[in-house]
Amino acid sequence: MKKLVLLGLGVCVAGMVLCMPTALAAEKKGEPIKIGAIFSVTGPASFLGAPEEKTTRMQLEKLNKEGGLLGRPVELVVKDSGGSPEKAVSFAKQLIEEEKVLAIIGPSTSGETMQIKNLCEENKMILVSCAAAEVIVNPVAKYVFKTPQKDSQAVTWIFNTMKEKGISKVAMLSSNDGFGTAGKKQVEEMAKPAGIEILCNEVYDKQATDLTDILTKVKGTAGVQALINWSIVPAQSIVAKNMKQLGLNIPLFQSHGFGNPKYAAAAGEAAEGTLFPAGRLLVVDDLADSNPQKQLLATYKKDYEALYKEDVSTFGGHGYDAFLIVTEAIKKAGSTDRDKVRDAIEGLTGLVGTAGIFNMTPQDHTGLALDAFEMMTVKGGKITVYKK
Repeated sequence: MKKLVLLGLGVCVAGMVLCMPTALAAEKKGEPIKIGAIFSVTGPASFLGAPEEKTTRMQLEKLNKEGGLLGRPVELVVKDSGGSPEKAVSFAKQLIEEEKVLAIIGPSTSGETMQIKNLCEENKMILVSCAAAEVIVNPVAKYVFKTPQKDSQAVTWIFNTMKEKGISKVAMLSSNDGFGTAGKKQVEEMAKPAGIEILCNEVYDKQATDLTDILTKVKGTAGVQALINWSIVPAQSIVAKNMKQLGLNIPLFQSHGFGNPKYAAAAGEAAEGTLFPAGRLLVVDDLADSNPQKQLLATYKKDYEALYKEDVSTFGGHGYDAFLIVTEAIKKAGSTDRDKVRDAIEGLTGLVGTAGIFNMTPQDHTGLALDAFEMMTVKGGKITVYKK
């Protein structure tokens, strides 16, 4: 009798053990897939983070209406850093340790991203940054990716355009934040091989509201044929205005951080003729129907502007691409195992995004070629493709 009881207990225990994985799998299937996000929704970099946050929430709603991923809903855990690197670090720790997210998208700025890059790498946390500085992915870190085009690609477009215009002697201005510092370094390193001489090289505070003193130095530097400004707002518009006030009549080249129609509007007539590299989102209406990005860009622009009643910008596009990369990798991996998803990101090819067509590799964690950019100009107060 005892043997029968023991045998019965053994069968029950075995049955429970066999049933447990199925029960846990069923429970997990109903749980949301959590993706973290750190955006500068408020504060001085809100022109970046606000459209990123709005965009990703729009994508999230659409994705969940379509059934989510792997039969599970997706949850986006957004943290507003206000553009503070210190807050970004604190929020990254929360997302990793408390929220236990699968991946983090953002932050919005290069300075914040560089502060959390090593933290994410040490914790084997996937990070898909919406910031542009090339140092984010160079050298390559296993778990860190980014969506904006590379600084070096922007510099290449600027220098190539300068050559076409017969410009070889320039002045360089940059802001003292992560984006400005990284861009300054790229310009300095690439200038000499490209046959460009930097005659004047000045750094200013990122919150400067008047750059007359620095631009007066530029005007007083003999031989300067053009000015390169590498910054985010508010300086982008201020540079153009102060140049006009001083009668500094040389071409103004801005970085790819100028990719928002609001900046041209803020500078008014002073922005006329400004040259800058940017993705095609700003000129989607001018693209041929055969362009592989046309449909995605047109749909994103239409949906965003209808929902939020404001112009779409390349910055919201960085958020779009980060969310797209993570979700497409989850589909490709067929799993929420972080390492499998990371590997899937690294293997994404031919993925059409707002910034270009992504072809990630173990050596390239941006995945965008030089042709992801077009040279843009401001003409009649509107942004259009620059024609030689």
